[in-house]
Amino acid sequence: MTERVSRRVATIPVDRITVLNSRAREKRRFREIVENIGKVGLKRPITVTRIPSADGKEAYGVVCGEGRLKACIDLGQTAVAAIVIEASEQDCLVMSLVENCARRKHRPADLLHDVGALRRRGYTDGQIAAKIGCTPQWVHMVGGLIERGEERLLSAVETGVLPVSVAVEIAKTDEAGVQALLAQAYAERKLSGGKLIKVRRLLEARRKRGRESDANPFGRKEPSRRPNSTAALLKVFQQEAGRERVLVKKAELTQSRLMFVVEAMRKLRADAAFVALLRAERLDAMPADLDERVSGRAA
Repeated sequence: MTERVSRRVATIPVDRITVLNSRAREKRRFREIVENIGKVGLKRPITVTRIPSADGKEAYGVVCGEGRLKACIDLGQTAVAAIVIEASEQDCLVMSLVENCARRKHRPADLLHDVGALRRRGYTDGQIAAKIGCTPQWVHMVGGLIERGEERLLSAVETGVLPVSVAVEIAKTDEAGVQALLAQAYAERKLSGGKLIKVRRLLEARRKRGRESDANPFGRKEPSRRPNSTAALLKVFQQEAGRERVLVKKAELTQSRLMFVVEAMRKLRADAAFVALLRAERLDAMPADLDERVSGRAA
């Protein structure tokens, strides 16, 4: 987006100004703006651009400063100080979106809405990130949720119930019931990010096995075990954690037994009489992997 350098400051009647990109405002925040302007006046002019009008008179569209304009109107002011710039309607809309995204205090819903609007106007995730001061990865995650129409998860992100990264992970399962349970479990602090990812993958693996069993009528079918509560989700994780602990113990036991066998074979190989006996019986060959370990060549 390129903006022309030409600009001027003017006092413009409020009835000649139209909001180009209107949005809902928090009542408390709006009242703060009204009170502040009422006490100290308008410290920062709004930004407007010329637009066509039906009556042929000068008319302007708000680029930045909708809240300040409405506050002045609420205070009964008939004119407002404004910086007039020359820009196309599309440039003005994008400037308005960027300003809304960059505000220090903005509603999460507004931020998500504006990211979606900038994407629809052809801006890349990297360009949007540079404009609003975040990472391209964050923009990409938000954009993915918007494209998939994950309204429930977007709502959870808007209200601060879920971080975007967790919402994206939950969105990887397309079962609405499971999504809701995962979100609830995270909100209730029963499953952290890492645990939640593990449970989602377990549930997806179970569902996949179920589909494969249905496709093979002669195969062994597993009973449906879809959890119906956050407690059931937690139980799934605890069962998997227990299974992993057993596997770790088995691996440690196997490793210790292998080390014992390798050490025993090394000592036997050092015995010339034993080696000669093996050769005589044609038993001196051994599996390549074991030979490498005994010889110390294994990585």
